[in-house]
Amino acid sequence: MIFKGSGTAIITPFDNEGVNFQTFKMLLDYQLENGTDASLGVDGLLAVTPYYNKCTQKGLINHFFAIADSINTPVILYNVPSRTGVNILPETYAALCEHQNIVATKEACGNIEQIATTAAMIQDKMDIYSGDDGAIVPILALGGIGVISVASNTVPNIVSNICKSFFDGNIQASRELQFKLLPLVKALFSEVNPIPVKAAMNILGFDCGVPRLPLTEMENQTVLLSELKKIIPNLNN
Repeated sequence: MIFKGSGTAIITPFDNEGVNFQTFKMLLDYQLENGTDASLGVDGLLAVTPYYNKCTQKGLINHFFAIADSINTPVILYNVPSRTGVNILPETYAALCEHQNIVATKEACGNIEQIATTAAMIQDKMDIYSGDDGAIVPILALGGIGVISVASNTVPNIVSNICKSFFDGNIQASRELQFKLLPLVKALFSEVNPIPVKAAMNILGFDCGVPRLPLTEMENQTVLLSELKKIIPNLNN
């Protein structure tokens, strides 16, 4: 297990010179102060499915085995077919989990039945992290051990407590926090990620700059700002 609970798919702030390391340090401190569970350092790799040159399921197995064979670092697979056009099927996971360096997956296929089938097939051979902020609790209920989250850039305490409450056996509290998070999640994905989350972090007072091309600045921040104010009551902007 690389980590259990909440990990953040953290944004990279830029200024005119490149990466804004001063703001990046502030973002890391914000995560650490608000309950994010993933550790500093490189404890594992997050390897996304190949895109553009879309491959077969056999190609996925060969590709990920080639990565895992070349390193001693644990590998978390990342299944996000909405962005790559490639979907890791449950039967493919059953083969992939036999490699000792492939230890987990970030699942964002958007199909809870498929994830349930995957969980049944891999059992304790591979950990599952939610890759969808709107489905953290359902994936934990299937045996998932946490989330790699976009929303936790903005509200790391809430995302962390969704996981902590669930693991403590307080399912009702976890579910209520999931419900509370849903409107913000919708706003954070109203345009292509990470456009809205970078706008959100600027609203929260972190100097994250603007997205690099081909991404552009968020066109309408009204709903995003409204949802941030609802979930962060002391927000003054």
